Amino acid sequence: MALPEDLDALERSIRQLQIDWDRFFSGLEKKPPNDLKVKVEAIVRRHANAEIRNNADRFRYQTLTARYSTFNELWSKKLRAREEGKAFGVHGLKAEILPPPPAPPPPPPRAAAGRSNEFRVQNPERDAATVRSLYESFLAARTQNGESAPVKYESFQKLIGQQASRILTDKGGQAVEFRLETKDGKVSLKAKVVK
Repeated sequence: MALPEDLDALERSIRQLQIDWDRFFSGLEKKPPNDLKVKVEAIVRRHANAEIRNNADRFRYQTLTARYSTFNELWSKKLRAREEGKAFGVHGLKAEILPPPPAPPPPPPRAAAGRSNEFRVQNPERDAATVRSLYESFLAARTQNGESAPVKYESFQKLIGQQASRILTDKGGQAVEFRLETKDGKVSLKAKVVK
């Protein structure tokens, strides 16, 4: 058989082999298409050591054999994975689904801009540690000032959340900075938007 006819047959056979392997892996066929595979490999071997003078034919032969080689490697991997009972997806072996890594612990509460009486809050729920530190500093400042009226944490947290939400909605910005101030013997909170 002449080389151009062999190349046409090789191209058709590779296409058919691709279809047959897909049918086998999808479960439509019971056994792999080994007969057609033997036929394709015979055509590839027949011209493997032959000198192909026509550049177009040589290029076409090399392209088809490279294509067959790539597919053959993929089919072998799929077949091996199937025999070992592993799942094999479109792009290779399916990775096991692992649980997501645990979230990093929240950063320790710190005063904004290095000052001990200022606390930056972006989101009251996410910045619970900062709100707690602000609450404790607020209580300590009130005790130091001689104020004795008790303040519950839940009420304080709700107030901070409402103020932060209102300020961020009205003025925009990335966060709200709360500062403790003592004026006329009373401790109060001052809020400032951080752009």
